[in-house]
Amino acid sequence: MTGTEIRNQTSVQEFILLGFSGTWYFRMALAVLCSVMYFLTILGNVSLIALVRTHPRLHTPMYFFLCNLSFLEIWYTTACVPKAIGVMLGTSQTISFTVCLLQLFFLLSMGSTECFLLAVMAYDRYLAICHPLRYSSLMNRTFSAQLALASWLCGFLAISVLMSLISRLPFCGPNVINHFICDINSWIALSCADLRLVELATFIDSFIVVMVSCVITVVSYIFIISTILRIPAAQGWQKAFSTCMAHLTVVTIWYGSAIFLFLMPSAQNSLDLNKIANIFNTIVTPLLNPFIYSLRNKEVKEAFGKTVSGILSDFRKVEISSK
Repeated sequence: MTGTEIRNQTSVQEFILLGFSGTWYFRMALAVLCSVMYFLTILGNVSLIALVRTHPRLHTPMYFFLCNLSFLEIWYTTACVPKAIGVMLGTSQTISFTVCLLQLFFLLSMGSTECFLLAVMAYDRYLAICHPLRYSSLMNRTFSAQLALASWLCGFLAISVLMSLISRLPFCGPNVINHFICDINSWIALSCADLRLVELATFIDSFIVVMVSCVITVVSYIFIISTILRIPAAQGWQKAFSTCMAHLTVVTIWYGSAIFLFLMPSAQNSLDLNKIANIFNTIVTPLLNPFIYSLRNKEVKEAFGKTVSGILSDFRKVEISSK
């Protein structure tokens, strides 16, 4: 189709998100489940940020990066889950071109930012384990803030060219997106233009973001493991591994789900599987992160215990004074 023919066609400005197929009861149950998980995600990540801010012992670079990750997870889920719940309920299935573009922009940007933040956190653990005596001077407050800022900037700039290309795509119909969010593959497939340039930009962006962050993470852990293996005592091994086990778990879950989505075939019979994988990536993973760091980190558990004890103590004082 030529450019003149495209311009002569009616431009589609509103799309319909199809969501999940199935019975009304299935979609209601899925909407309730997503609502509960979304609430727990917000509660867990906000609680983790509050915990770090109120306990001076947690004012270290590692927890500063963790707060950045929790803040990102809050907005990452908020960018898609409320709309997805509306789609599942059947109350908000239409979405404009502008809102769809913004949703895709935030999902891709924050997904890229998470890759860079996880890489920075791996580098932080490398310095802490491989250079413990110089860690405080190397990973100071200024440098950690610069690394966090760079992660956010790189995450948003990495997909700016791609989003510029997508924003210029003409949509002539049909306007039904077979997904519960503005998934890039499901959405741009509806365009009546040549998609080769957009597909190339998507591949280059994905390759750069994933490769850069993966290389930093893998190299950091190669040095970490080699350093730990040189520690003579088994107790030293356990202590060293415990400082990075939570991060390693989060990295495995995040990249595991991302690789699954990337390798999954895009045939029609795999669309429902793609939607389930996207639920895991956009809802389940952000929900698990604060709990993984809480359960696998001694300092966070101690801080949480002190906070709960303080709240119970204050409650008892109020109860006694009211009698």
